[in-house]
Amino acid sequence: MELRIYPTTMPSSDRSPPLAGITVIDLGRVLAAPFTTSVLASLGARVIKVERPGSGDDSRAFGPHHNGKSLYFTSVNCDKESIALDLKKKADRAIFEELLDGADVLVENFSPPVMTSLGYGWESAHARWPRLIYGALSGFGLSGPLSAQPAYDIIAQALSGVMSLTGHPGGPPVRVGNSVGDLVAGLYMALGIVSAIHKRSTTGTGCLLDVAMLDCQIAFLESFVTTYTTTNISPVALGTRHPSIAPFQAYLCKDRWIVMGAGHDVLFASLCEAIGRGDLARDSDFVSNSNRILNVNRLEAELTATLVTRNASEWIELLTAAGVPCAPIQSIAQMAAMPQVIAREMIVPVEDPLLPTTCVPGNPIKMSSVTPRTSRRAAPDLDQHRGAILKELSQRRADRDAAKRT
Repeated sequence: MELRIYPTTMPSSDRSPPLAGITVIDLGRVLAAPFTTSVLASLGARVIKVERPGSGDDSRAFGPHHNGKSLYFTSVNCDKESIALDLKKKADRAIFEELLDGADVLVENFSPPVMTSLGYGWESAHARWPRLIYGALSGFGLSGPLSAQPAYDIIAQALSGVMSLTGHPGGPPVRVGNSVGDLVAGLYMALGIVSAIHKRSTTGTGCLLDVAMLDCQIAFLESFVTTYTTTNISPVALGTRHPSIAPFQAYLCKDRWIVMGAGHDVLFASLCEAIGRGDLARDSDFVSNSNRILNVNRLEAELTATLVTRNASEWIELLTAAGVPCAPIQSIAQMAAMPQVIAREMIVPVEDPLLPTTCVPGNPIKMSSVTPRTSRRAAPDLDQHRGAILKELSQRRADRDAAKRT
């Protein structure tokens, strides 16, 4: 008889989140795997974070700190429970294995040999827990000549070519501002886990998910791989420009920068009329998108010469009225104050008395069948839930023993 921590079926009228009833054991550290499990938690999964005794997840030490708590750690560990276990000690291994007895998913982002050396590699785990979905996240995956090599986000960005596309022409290499190497891999892992849960409902067995940061960065390269393999021309950094559409970049106004884009000729004509430069739409250099790409330097100069004469807010009002996509380039503070962001509940408070003003990103997946959440539970203190988890495991053992006697 399979024993589960939570039931897996709910009445059809239930507005609970879609992963309610799914239990995830999170061995993740720092960002990629913890972000995976954060996504799963936001969709309703129960996430039990297993951490190193004493220090816990490395990111607990990352600044900035407020009232003794890492804001970095908080950002991707809300809604989780924490228990500290040393997987090299017999007693802690027994607890860990009891957790896996009732789990649906295990997620880890150690270097590939680590889990095998601990005795919890895929093959041994699958043999003992055949329904377990096993998510292994690493820099280079479980195969290939680099599989044993460690990696960080910046390594994936560098090797994938992303950093060759970021920055301005002729300038030094630039890292994408947030850790897209980790975050994209985390998203792909979360998608893989949800897919594996669905497949398990048919097959009855779990599977191994082997997700590599480098692979995910390559998968996110949009048209660049296709363009290179067709033309044999390697794309380069273009600043804020788009390689295939013009105008589509940042422009300086009198007081600040804005971005605007015109994806087809009719929209370009509307843009030109809105800023009082209808002549540009009739210029032979700009009559088609292909012409505008060929003459993008002149186009930028012409548009900038007009845009710098007025404040950004004036241009945005005119362009928006004309149906031209445009926006100011905002700071994080300005983004957080946007009525659109507030209306979509994309900045939500953390229920932590030690972090009374702290907010984290909300869930971007809006589901008509789910009651939306307007806050997130506090990220756990190290080993905070040990007592409750051990009590739960003890009750489960008692229930199992009782079932054997009947």
